[in-house]
Amino acid sequence: MLRLHDHRTGRTEALPAGRGLRVQVVDGAYRRAVVADLLRRVAERAGHRVLVASTPGAATGLDDYNVQPFEVVDDVLPDADVYVAETADRDALCLAVPQETGTSPDPLTARLAMLEVPYREPLELSARRLSAAAERLDAWRGEVAEWATSPGRPMNRGYAAEAEAALADDLGSPAALAVLDRLAADPDVPPGAKLETFIHLDLVLALGLVSAIGQA
Repeated sequence: MLRLHDHRTGRTEALPAGRGLRVQVVDGAYRRAVVADLLRRVAERAGHRVLVASTPGAATGLDDYNVQPFEVVDDVLPDADVYVAETADRDALCLAVPQETGTSPDPLTARLAMLEVPYREPLELSARRLSAAAERLDAWRGEVAEWATSPGRPMNRGYAAEAEAALADDLGSPAALAVLDRLAADPDVPPGAKLETFIHLDLVLALGLVSAIGQA
């Protein structure tokens, strides 16, 4: 069950009842767009029908961050179930996401750097952080490309379930990413199973982990 931090109670709460979910991105910061996109992907995997809307003037080039298109509305949705905003000043459940500082020439490296930090914490896209994120991303892509040359195997459901449970717990992306690190290093999991598990989880994380397949 997907649970999110509710500023009104100071606790993580289950989403409102019903399969439909309306999410409002209140402004156009890239980090808030990435968080809203992650929420959509996690909620859809949990069986929700999700509409994500933003007001005109949202950040441009979001497709470079692998953010799925938002609906554009003239004003803030009055009946949104979840707001993604800078401050928790809405009546409904609000994910208060501080705006990132700094920029990156590689949007997917920036996306990874954003997911490496809990969304409620401040984030500086410093040169050091971006360099570490780029190194991590390149390593995963290289490993995925190597695993793709091995015999196919079913994904490892234990690692997949652990990562999905982390994401369902207030979008715990740092813990989900740590699962990928442990899976990549696990000598007891066949390469084909690692490949399928990485692909399965990247459909939610949207980091383009298969981009190096076939390039060697």
